[in-house]
Amino acid sequence: MAAEPWQMAEIPGPVKAFVIQKPLIITGMMKKAQRSILVAGHLSLQRLKEGTALDYAIEIARLGRADVVATAHIVGEAKKRSYENIYSMSAMEIAGRLQDPEWKGFDDKGRYDVALFIGLPYYMAWTILSGLKHRATHLKTVSIDKYYQPHASWSFPNLTDEAWEENLKAVRDLLKGPR
Repeated sequence: MAAEPWQMAEIPGPVKAFVIQKPLIITGMMKKAQRSILVAGHLSLQRLKEGTALDYAIEIARLGRADVVATAHIVGEAKKRSYENIYSMSAMEIAGRLQDPEWKGFDDKGRYDVALFIGLPYYMAWTILSGLKHRATHLKTVSIDKYYQPHASWSFPNLTDEAWEENLKAVRDLLKGPR
């Protein structure tokens, strides 16, 4: 399936993200990952039918044993959801850290090999993912936002709110299965 960037004026170049056609792709990557991280921005507070995108993201992180980096006031929101494995950092700072070959993660146990992104402004995620694509080749990046991000390794296509929620639910439910 082909996908086009949601922000049409931007030209991503010849290498574009693979489109996530089945949520099983994400769960497979998370299960195989040595260390994964989820970066959540303020737009993850978007209300969906059965909660917010952050509710799904926290559950995905919990089930996938991922560290969570939250920007702005999302740390407090995640703690309200009883998630304690969370760190506060600006989006640009975590982008720099993920590129740094010397950085061993928040717990000093090694580099992350899978990074999921949700809730950052589109233009900011575009820039961060472009930098990671070129400077953090050890890292698989996954955009679980509702808009296609061509600079990620993998991305959902452009989705309606309903389809986005169904995909987030499917990832969560698949992670609940046997490991």
